[in-house]
Amino acid sequence: MVEEYELMLYSELNEQELARLCCGRDRMAVDELYKRYATRVYALCRRYIRDDEEAKDLMQDSLVQAVGSIMAFRFTGDGSLYNWLARIAINRSIDHIRGKRKWPMVPWSFQTHDDVPAPDADELNAISEQELLELIDMLPDVRRSVFYLYCMDGYSHKEIAELLGITKSCSSSILAKARKQLKKAIKEYLER
Repeated sequence: MVEEYELMLYSELNEQELARLCCGRDRMAVDELYKRYATRVYALCRRYIRDDEEAKDLMQDSLVQAVGSIMAFRFTGDGSLYNWLARIAINRSIDHIRGKRKWPMVPWSFQTHDDVPAPDADELNAISEQELLELIDMLPDVRRSVFYLYCMDGYSHKEIAELLGITKSCSSSILAKARKQLKKAIKEYLER
């Protein structure tokens, strides 16, 4: 009965209080952090890593790293704890990808031109969010990673270049190719 009450109290903690208790290595606070954020951190890792088991491992590693370095977290308002966790997860995912693959260096002059027309609003409304995410997931690792970093996670090409060990122009080129491939996949999907 007392334990159930304590669990309820932990679920009501705000981010700042939760992080403070995790700093003190409070086991129930760490469990609450995991319970509260594991699914979202896994989904974030899964965007970058196709393999479910690898994504789960990265989620676990990210949360373990976060708990180990929770003293570095600075509360800046609601959502800041998740944003901090997300940065850790993205960095771990990118490190994982970078360790598996040599990133290609693509000169700026090699950037592809966009000769596939963008889907119009009616076409985009005909495709569900889940179907769109599945099409994005079919992009090759490099393109999918740059697409997510730039379009979904708000990284600049300079930041992407630093994360991936490529040039800014290479990041821009890879994004252009990802967008072109995605537009083509959407067109093909809608024609079916």
